[in-house]
Amino acid sequence: MSRIGKAPITVPAGVSIQVKDNVVTVKGPKGELSQYVNPEINVAIEDGVIELTRPSDNREHRSLHGLYRALINNMVVGVSEGYKKEMELVGVGYRATSTGQVLELALGFSHAIYIKMPKEIKVEAKTERNKNPLIILESADKQLLGQVCAKIRSLRKPEPYKGKGIKFVGEIIRRKSGKSASAK
Repeated sequence: MSRIGKAPITVPAGVSIQVKDNVVTVKGPKGELSQYVNPEINVAIEDGVIELTRPSDNREHRSLHGLYRALINNMVVGVSEGYKKEMELVGVGYRATSTGQVLELALGFSHAIYIKMPKEIKVEAKTERNKNPLIILESADKQLLGQVCAKIRSLRKPEPYKGKGIKFVGEIIRRKSGKSASAK
């Protein structure tokens, strides 16, 4: 039995949930999200608790059970608390500035990179003296936020020799020793 799928989802105050035609819609203070659910998975809402059930114990039903429970839980947390990711630019001359929904990055290329953010994501760039520039992204949609962070990180992945690049705050980069360390 799927341990994730069996766990009930408690709905916090201020969040409303509606199920119509296999589409779960969650509304809260941070926004509104919708997710299609396979018709074989049953979604029941009782007394502020969401429970998902599956028709049988075959492999496909077990995997869908846990998947949709996790997706609905992420939506509930997203519209009530929201998600936040912080990224750090490590490298000499690496800069980030945000103007509205446009993020401008200087990453050592001959040109600046402009990224237009989706309207669901709030972007902020911080630059403090003697610290690496930070990019702070906030959204109610966990999946979209992770996708945008991955796109930004792919522009200049952290390299293992000097550690330069775009990384998440708290991420540990496995470092390699250069040529001089292995010459002896």
